[in-house]
Amino acid sequence: MNSLQGLLAASVISIQNSCFIYPACQNCFSRLILDSRRFSCLRCGCTGEAKDASYRYRLSLKIADTNDLFDITVFGNCLDPFFGVTAENLKRYMQDFSQLSGETNPESSTRALVQAVETCFIGKRFIFGV
Repeated sequence: MNSLQGLLAASVISIQNSCFIYPACQNCFSRLILDSRRFSCLRCGCTGEAKDASYRYRLSLKIADTNDLFDITVFGNCLDPFFGVTAENLKRYMQDFSQLSGETNPESSTRALVQAVETCFIGKRFIFGV
C-alpha cells in the first residue's frame, strides 16, 4: 500500500458514481463477484456464502483546488462519519427500506441516496490525502 504523499485542500465539483457501496473481499478489499448464494474474489480466490459478504464504501469524486481538476476515489471506513453508518449497515438499511416501503423499483431509493450525497458533498471543501 502506498504511503501518504501529501494533502490537497479541494472542493467537490461532482459525484462520479451512484453506487457508493460494494461487496468487498475481507482479505484484499477487491470487488466480489456475487450470485444468489455464493461470492468469490477474482484477485485472491476467497469464496463464501453471499449472505456473509461484507460491504465497503467507494465514492468517486471530481474535485478542484485553485488550479486543477482531479478525479479521485475515496474508499473504506473513512466515509463512516459522513454517512453516519458503516457501509454494511447502509446496505442493510437500504434493503430494509425497500422491503418496508413495498418499493418495487430499488432505483428510487438509490436516487434519494444520490441526492442526499450530492447535497452533503458538492460545493464543500475537504482535505484529501493523495
